[in-house]
Amino acid sequence: MPAITVDNTLSLPRVPALDPTLRDRPVVSLTTAPTGFEGEGFPVRRAFAGVDLRALDPFIHMDQMGEVEYAPGEPKGTPWHPHRGFETVTYIIDGIFEHADSHGGGGEITNGDTQWMTAGSGILHIEKPPEHLVVSGGLFHGIQLWVNLPKAQKLAQPRYQDLRSGEVALLSSDDGGALLRVIAGDLAGHSGPGSTYTPITLIHATISAGAEVTLPWRPDFNALVYSLSGSGSVGSGQGRRPLKSGQLAVLGDGDCLTIAADPVQESRLNGLDVFILGGQPIREPVAAYGPFVMNTRAELMQAFEDYQAGRLGSIPAEHTTAHAGVDDATPDA
Repeated sequence: MPAITVDNTLSLPRVPALDPTLRDRPVVSLTTAPTGFEGEGFPVRRAFAGVDLRALDPFIHMDQMGEVEYAPGEPKGTPWHPHRGFETVTYIIDGIFEHADSHGGGGEITNGDTQWMTAGSGILHIEKPPEHLVVSGGLFHGIQLWVNLPKAQKLAQPRYQDLRSGEVALLSSDDGGALLRVIAGDLAGHSGPGSTYTPITLIHATISAGAEVTLPWRPDFNALVYSLSGSGSVGSGQGRRPLKSGQLAVLGDGDCLTIAADPVQESRLNGLDVFILGGQPIREPVAAYGPFVMNTRAELMQAFEDYQAGRLGSIPAEHTTAHAGVDDATPDA
């Protein structure tokens, strides 16, 4: 059960029913995320694996972290590592993560909170479970998303946004069958708290068993639907496609998108949980390697040189016992 929930969705502002003549976005591709391990060994699903980067633009990479119930001593994080040229968005659905960076950002995010870090010109950071969670174990589930920066903002000043669960815009579908959490961007005139360089919208939706929701979507945005848990479908009419946990649907052009939850779900689930995201494509060359996302190979080489020379920042004194290195900073951390 996601941490952000409400007893009665009908008490929330509603996304109005849409004009039936609007074009529903068709499903262009459906892929299943492979599993892997990140950082010090926590399990992830590589949501964008096998998908053409042009279909993802302005997004670069996304991991579903967990869902996992850790035993005592098992929780893991990532060591210090650098980034340049993009933004990392860490959304904690359930559990606790601590963040610290070389630019002074940091804090604990938990149960619906989001940490939004603009790496920009360069930053070092670390993410890990707090010591008490390592001792006790517990539930951990979240999303980490990489959002590209346009060339003009690649070397922007680093910044950190601490977005608390209470700031997320909570909406209901017209019939109350879906709870919509708007983290960034706009949905039906309601805005999420995330401030973005690249125009994007991020929504975590829970669709009750047997319910269906159709949402307005900016025609100039791409549209992606990733299933966090549960089973259902995406699309409408003859283009409707089944959607299962760990699958990503890339949608085509249109004015709205439709997602439905199957009437029967696993006993532990209340419905279908999906992460819906889209943005205005940047349409610039992408040169990505390890922890850096730039426009050219020469800029990548410069990023590595700047990191090695200490120009991307230094580990704060209170954290100097932790190791930092590019080898630890895989493209997915």
